[in-house]
Amino acid sequence: MTSSVTTLWENRNALGLLVRRDLSVKYQQSILGYLWSLIEPLGVAAIYWFVFGVLYGTGADRHLGDANNSYPLFLITGIFAWSWANAAMGEATSALTGQARLITTMKVARQVFPIGRVLGRFAEFVAGIPILIILAIVFGELHFDWQLLALPLAILLQTVFLTGLALLLSSLNVLLRDVEKLMRLGLRFLFYATPIIYPLALVQNADMPGWVKTVYELNPLVGIMQLYHAIWYPEMFPSAQLLGVTVGISLVLLVGGWWVFRRLEPAVLKEL
Repeated sequence: MTSSVTTLWENRNALGLLVRRDLSVKYQQSILGYLWSLIEPLGVAAIYWFVFGVLYGTGADRHLGDANNSYPLFLITGIFAWSWANAAMGEATSALTGQARLITTMKVARQVFPIGRVLGRFAEFVAGIPILIILAIVFGELHFDWQLLALPLAILLQTVFLTGLALLLSSLNVLLRDVEKLMRLGLRFLFYATPIIYPLALVQNADMPGWVKTVYELNPLVGIMQLYHAIWYPEMFPSAQLLGVTVGISLVLLVGGWWVFRRLEPAVLKEL
């Protein structure tokens, strides 16, 4: 893995080129261009706010804590982070099959193709941070103290998690095309199995078996979303146990995804 990381660093210029190309192609014939990376998650957040914040009054006010009076900020924070994860996982799955000719002709580390999808969607996520800051100011939740450190930690963990998953899914999908179809269903399930539109306390206080709650918290995105929400609401900072689980599983997934990618690379190239 050390040699692979070194090779990837040597191909950083190619990686940057792929990221810029993907962003350029994605928005080249769009009038609003890059603004769509903001409009889409904001539109989704508005729908969920109308349903759960207006029609149902969130139905979870007692579990929101400090976020009770700023539910739109809570919601949009989670939606922006999820948009990055959702797009990265969905696009990384087909990162190799969709660029077969380029992969077989370019002499670069093949890892740059799935990793490029993760970094490209990260660039879109960064564009939404100013909007979150504005909303935090509007709702009076912007505090310049230790809790802001939750942002770089959340970004780091999400990058590790998504990179490992991207390497794993992209290589498996070349040999098993069902992976891409299963991923579509998996992403829908994962959205509702992550505290994005509802607080984690709602699950923790729910009347359900303890093992269900344990399995739920094995999802690394649970701890990652808690970190994002903790930027504005310190009480939502994940516990030491949840944070440890998130870090551990994310690292295991990164190492495992990288190992699987390298082991399957000869078969993947043959199939492509």
